[in-house]
Amino acid sequence: MGDPALSRRGFLAASAAAGLGITALSGCGGDSDGGSSGTTTIEWWNISTTEPTKTVWAALAKKFEAQNPKVKIKIVQLENDAYKAKMTALTSSGKLPDIFHTWGGGVLKQQVDAGLVEDLTDRTKDFSEGLLPVAKEPYLLDDKLYGIPFDIGMVGFWYNKALFKKAGIGGPPTTWNGFLDAVRKLKSAGVTPLALAGKETWTGMYYWAYLAMRTAGIDALTKANEEKDFTGPGFVEAGEHLKELVALQPFQKGFLGASYSTPTGQAATVGNGRAAMELMGQWAPVVQSDAGKGLGDDLGFFPFPAVEGGKGSITEVFGGGGGHALRRGAPQAAVDFLKFFASETTDRELVKKTGVLPVVPAAEDALTDRNLQAVQKQLKGATGFQLYLDQAYAPAVGQEVNDSVGALIAGSKSPEQVAQSITKAAKEEQ
Repeated sequence: MGDPALSRRGFLAASAAAGLGITALSGCGGDSDGGSSGTTTIEWWNISTTEPTKTVWAALAKKFEAQNPKVKIKIVQLENDAYKAKMTALTSSGKLPDIFHTWGGGVLKQQVDAGLVEDLTDRTKDFSEGLLPVAKEPYLLDDKLYGIPFDIGMVGFWYNKALFKKAGIGGPPTTWNGFLDAVRKLKSAGVTPLALAGKETWTGMYYWAYLAMRTAGIDALTKANEEKDFTGPGFVEAGEHLKELVALQPFQKGFLGASYSTPTGQAATVGNGRAAMELMGQWAPVVQSDAGKGLGDDLGFFPFPAVEGGKGSITEVFGGGGGHALRRGAPQAAVDFLKFFASETTDRELVKKTGVLPVVPAAEDALTDRNLQAVQKQLKGATGFQLYLDQAYAPAVGQEVNDSVGALIAGSKSPEQVAQSITKAAKEEQ
């Protein structure tokens, strides 16, 4: 059974983007219901392609297999954009992996509405009720739980303290005008202010989303999605603020062709000290160290600044977490793996080795990194929380947000055209 909300043209386009032909959509889950050997094979799709997470997760799978000799975990790991494209194609094919990464929100809802995702409310009650409530929010639909979180966090600016000092910047800016002044000072000091993976448009979306939250207000994002109208003045103003930033030419040379986690990409540019800042989620330090050298004690974190005259507040945060969902009808072994992954023992290991924020309250004392503690403090003091727009909204709308904002940053769309394009995509979803 396919998802009626996805058109055949959209499905074929997604398949092509993912490098898939129709016949290449092999059956996920394989021997999930048990083969002649009595072994149950569970297919686990995730986006943990960088170190140390990739190795840590592989070791956890082996540990689970050792505890469950009749279960085999088959890991499929894909980079963020490739994963999204392939999952869109698989959703249209009507066949999802046994266990798969999810951010929750509108994408998960579409999969649930298509009857493809397992309701975990009762099957995980013995352990899910002990997880942090805020971490479970993105996976709750109509009071039913469809995903188990392993991380929760927010997007903010990660910055190089030494480069700030070189440019004579006393501390992190708290207003948008102050932020633009910091960008100008960095450029005057011969420092590249910002790194951006322009090739992966979700990275640029973060700027527009935060600016929309700060200008129009966080509730306006929900209202616009419900009313299928993003043409309000606050959204256009968000684009104008972003255009103002782009006009300062703050990004590294060749940013439009740069990826996020490659050796020459956004994370490495910051991690190697070649740019002063990046706007990224709580995983940024780990990827900076994997793709580049990492900044050590020179790395700092600050929330996205307030916009003067805007309706939003600096205490309203944008982000989300990572979670796992199951295909409908997944075997008990898949549920057992989710329980294993959400245990206090595993959460402590994830916090210590991979830099995630804890979702099991008892594991909070394992968080010792000062920057991640700063992120957690921001989250705990948040007065509002907005899920990533390319996950909060229906897939086609979220993708249009990414693409249109990417076009604005590249100079091929105006702020008004961005708002109009997103509105058009939202109306077509009706």
